[in-house]
Amino acid sequence: MSSGRHHANILPAAAIMQFGFWRQLARPFTALAPMSGITDAAYRRIIARYGKPDVMYTGFVPADGLDSAGRDNLAHLLWKTAAERPIVAQLYGGNPRSFEGAARFVAELGFDGVDINMGCPAKKVEQREGGSALIRDHGRAREIIAAAQAGAGELPVSVKTRIGYRANEIESWLACLLGVRPAAITLHARTRAEAFKSPARWSVIERAVELATELQPERDRRPLIIGNGDVQSLHEAYAWAEQTGCDGVMVGRSITGNPWFFNRDSGRDDQPLSRVLEVMLEHTELYVRLFGGIKPLELMRKHFKAYVCGFDGAAGLRARLMAAADLDQLRRIVRDAAAG
Repeated sequence: MSSGRHHANILPAAAIMQFGFWRQLARPFTALAPMSGITDAAYRRIIARYGKPDVMYTGFVPADGLDSAGRDNLAHLLWKTAAERPIVAQLYGGNPRSFEGAARFVAELGFDGVDINMGCPAKKVEQREGGSALIRDHGRAREIIAAAQAGAGELPVSVKTRIGYRANEIESWLACLLGVRPAAITLHARTRAEAFKSPARWSVIERAVELATELQPERDRRPLIIGNGDVQSLHEAYAWAEQTGCDGVMVGRSITGNPWFFNRDSGRDDQPLSRVLEVMLEHTELYVRLFGGIKPLELMRKHFKAYVCGFDGAAGLRARLMAAADLDQLRRIVRDAAAG
C-alpha cells in the first residue's frame, strides 16, 4: 500500500520541470536500459561504436554512496565518453537526502540527466527501501524525486519503474509520479511480483500513454512515456511505439552479446562469426584496460555466453572461453576459432 504521509513541504520545489535533452529527441526514440554489471563503461563504448541508441544509461549507482566520503570508490560506475551522449546516470536507494547530494554530484560530472530506479526487484536494492519497494511507498517516492530535482538543478530527472508491485497499479502509481513531474517515465511492463517471468504487458503501456494525456493535456508539460519489456529487435521496438503511442522504447536484455542491436543498417545477423568474435575480443580488451585491478576478468563470462551462441560448435567454444585464465589465452582461443 502507498504511504499516507503528507509531503506538501517538499512538493513545490518539484513543480519546476526540466526537460533538457529529452525534448530534443525525435520520436519515437530508443534507449539502452541501465543494467548492473552489463552496461558498464566498456560495453557502452562498444555499443556506441557499433549501434548507438538515442539515449544511453549507466548501470545503477547507489545514491547514498555518491553522497558520502567514499564516492571515489564508485567512480568507475560513472565513467563516460562524449560518444555516449546523451547519457543518463541512474541512481537507486531510499534516502531522499542522499538523492539530492548524489544528483548534484552527477550534474557536476557533466551527465545529461538523472534517473531514479524505482523498478529493480533485487532484494539487496529493496532492503535499502529502493527499487520496486518505492512502488509501495508513494510518499517516499515523491520525496525522492523532489530531492533529486533539487540537487540536479537544470538537469532533467526521470524515473524507471514497473506497472505495479503485486498487481497492475498503473492508474494510481502513474498519477503519483505525474504529480511530481519528472521529465520522463520508463515503464517496465511487468509487476515486481512477475519479475521477468511473465510476458510484458504492452497494453498497460498504451493505457499509461492515455492516462498521461488525460492527466496532463498540455503536451509540452507532459512527461515522456517510455515502454520497456521483451523487445527482441529494433523493428519490434518501433512497432510497439506505433501501437502504444509511447514516446520511446527502452531495450535491456536483448542487447547482451549484440552491440549492433540499434544499428539500422547492419545487425548482428549480418556479421560473419569472425567479426562477432573480433568485437567480443575488442570488448574484452577494453574491459581489461578500463577495469584491470577493479573488476575481475571472470565477470566478462556472461558476455562470452551472449556473444557465442547460435552456431555449430558454440557450446565448445564457450567452454574454452569460460576456462581462459587471462587475456592472452582468450586472444589465442578467439584467433583459433576465427581461423577454423
